[in-house]
Amino acid sequence: MSKLATFQRGVHPEEAKGLSAHCPIIKAALPKRVVIPLSQHTGAPANPVVAIGDSVKKYQVIGAQQGFVSAPVHASISGKVIAIADFPHPSGRVIPSVVIESDGLDEGLALKETPDYLNLSADEIKTLIKDAGIVGLGGAAFPTNVKLSPPKEKQIDYVILNGAECEPYLTADYRLMLEHPLEIINGLKLLMKAVGVTKGYIGIENNKPDAVEKMRDAASGEPDIEVITLEVKYPQGAEKMLIKAITGREIPSRGLPMDVGVVVQNVGTAFAAYEALRYGKPLIERAVTVTGRGIKEPKNFLVRIGTLMSELIEQCGGFTDEVVKVIMGGPMMGFAQGSLSVPVVKGTSGILILTEDDYISSDEYFACIRCGSCIDICPMGLNPSMLSILSEKGHYEETKEYNLFDCFECGSCAYVCPSNRPMVQFFRLAKSMVKP
Repeated sequence: MSKLATFQRGVHPEEAKGLSAHCPIIKAALPKRVVIPLSQHTGAPANPVVAIGDSVKKYQVIGAQQGFVSAPVHASISGKVIAIADFPHPSGRVIPSVVIESDGLDEGLALKETPDYLNLSADEIKTLIKDAGIVGLGGAAFPTNVKLSPPKEKQIDYVILNGAECEPYLTADYRLMLEHPLEIINGLKLLMKAVGVTKGYIGIENNKPDAVEKMRDAASGEPDIEVITLEVKYPQGAEKMLIKAITGREIPSRGLPMDVGVVVQNVGTAFAAYEALRYGKPLIERAVTVTGRGIKEPKNFLVRIGTLMSELIEQCGGFTDEVVKVIMGGPMMGFAQGSLSVPVVKGTSGILILTEDDYISSDEYFACIRCGSCIDICPMGLNPSMLSILSEKGHYEETKEYNLFDCFECGSCAYVCPSNRPMVQFFRLAKSMVKP
């Protein structure tokens, strides 16, 4: 057996994917009302182009892109705009949002199909992806067309699709690979053409052997596309780790994937690109896992953007009696929610409901005991212990000497910390107090 591709260090949290891995992606019920934030992406928020009282149709632009690093926002249902105001966002902030009340008809604008989509030029591909409002669906939500437009001096050699889905519990990407492998492959071909490369990789952890098989079968006629089996380890799906595992290239400190000739996209993003270029469909829905031991019936849904979290929980039969925490995303990098009235956004990969047996409270933590566990596992080779101590004591400027901004907040250090220290919160605080 060949050696599995991987990176140095990392952790092995409980996978817990069996709760929902067997659940096919089903369409969530049409929401009666959607709350669509105008900022669901890295960069400038979209500018509203509708007014209260307007009737809108599905696929209609309701927020226009502002600047290069931005993305338009589209109506995910047909109905009437009943509010444009600040509403809670999964990040914990309040974000200007457009609220649409459904008319129950779900009428959409006519879409322009392109049967010969694989013959589109690189510029046409990027323009259509931009107009469809596609952003990275792995969580960071960086506008996809921007990633596909590196400076001319940055030579790109490879496009890598991230199918690792290394976050525990989440299975939406896994189900996409099982159910839509050919569409993902064609999406990858479009992304490769957009940046002018002839080699593409798909990285999948080896706890998904059926997905590996499906994707290899779909790519069997594509000599320039290779499916790589990765070791199961967190955070295997992080861009820097994935690039190291597959290509052996290391991104320099404060660098980006394009600095080593690579563009990384999520498998869900490739699927969305395929739908946009083949069928003219904007990004108005995405696959979302609703799971955890605190939900009665874990499921994988195809969810309209703007659907409230409470509606999906209801469609899963509601909570069990032992719920203590609801997280948007996975347990390592997700955001705990203080309300169920927050919407699914483009970057929502899952909704996780934890019970008391799953969740270790971080309300109380202790001084660092200098055990070095966090240093041993940090995938970026940082000193999380020192970073947390400096931040805790308010020495924020000094954290830059320990490469604070190389931390991508994966949470591995907090996972292994015997003192239960809120490491990621310390790092976020320090980042907010100093300039990069």
